[in-house]
Amino acid sequence: MKQRNHAFDLLCGLCILRMILLHTISMCGFRREHWFVEIMYWTFFFMSFFFFKAGYFNKGIVLDYHSYLTDRVRRLLVPYIVWGLIGSVIYFSFLYFVPALHPTLAKLRWSHVYTLSHFYGNPPCWFLFSFFCAYIVIGTVNKLHLNRTYNYIVPTFPFISYYLFTIKNPLWMSLNNVFMGLYFFQLGHWWRLLQDRLRKNDKEQSKGKTISGIRTATVFLLVISCLLIAEFIYFNRHYHGEYDMSLNKWVHRPWAAAINATYALVGLSGLMLIVIKRRIPFVNYIGEHSMVFFVVHYPIIFIYRFSCIAFGHNIRHNWIDCVVLTALILIVCRLLVPYIERAPWLSGRIKKRHLFQMA
Repeated sequence: MKQRNHAFDLLCGLCILRMILLHTISMCGFRREHWFVEIMYWTFFFMSFFFFKAGYFNKGIVLDYHSYLTDRVRRLLVPYIVWGLIGSVIYFSFLYFVPALHPTLAKLRWSHVYTLSHFYGNPPCWFLFSFFCAYIVIGTVNKLHLNRTYNYIVPTFPFISYYLFTIKNPLWMSLNNVFMGLYFFQLGHWWRLLQDRLRKNDKEQSKGKTISGIRTATVFLLVISCLLIAEFIYFNRHYHGEYDMSLNKWVHRPWAAAINATYALVGLSGLMLIVIKRRIPFVNYIGEHSMVFFVVHYPIIFIYRFSCIAFGHNIRHNWIDCVVLTALILIVCRLLVPYIERAPWLSGRIKKRHLFQMA
């Protein structure tokens, strides 16, 4: 079995933990707390990491396009629909059977079904649909041998995304955010190609020479990564901007959001790849099984919140509920991991097939 990349598993686990905390703390009414706002201030790019990671591990040219499409449908689109429906059944069951929630039914906008890819009962599922669409674009570009032209077009995607935001995101099914997803995907792919080229040149030219036992390419990548992290810290502090991928929403300085996210993703991943060589049990486990934590956590939030309402308890501004809910999510997801991952239609985990040749 191929050894996992512990650095990316760690980053993936941190992203999932950040997402769970965002949703539990927001549901409990503490999102405006200063300390939490500060955390969000410095981690706004975390959701983009999953696209970046996918690009980093993208293998190259699609060999069998039909099999490639089928594979992405089974891995992403099927779980998107299934977990969206599961969340919706839970959500509407509570709305129907709990009298205190009946007024909520009248406030629902049915345009939500087609304008957004968010399900009422499991909103984070938008990511799976956008991820699926990004993979379809990448596969089509590879199949048509348009990679060189595509590389010139990708840098314009942040501008297209911002333009769509200024005209109120007109594309249905949240497709407005796919442009930034494709940008981050390609950014990860370019970063991997640069690393591979530097290491290859270093191996050919250095003939085993090292700096204090470390290869020259590694030292160079470490310096680049640290400089990018330093630039992110400086620019994010003095020229802050944020990008909310779920809503394709640009906040404060749009140009700063794109640049700072680029600095952070490239710099942080580069540093972690060099420094992190061992598995950190709790966080890495979440990263290794991120799909389960991702699709299950929000239905648990709704079950907990609506159950409390049914018994006349309000979880808003209650730290005990916030802590209990977060712990409940982590425990239940951990217990469900082996069961959900056995079912491909729930986890998207299917046997890997040889669909690519190396570019």
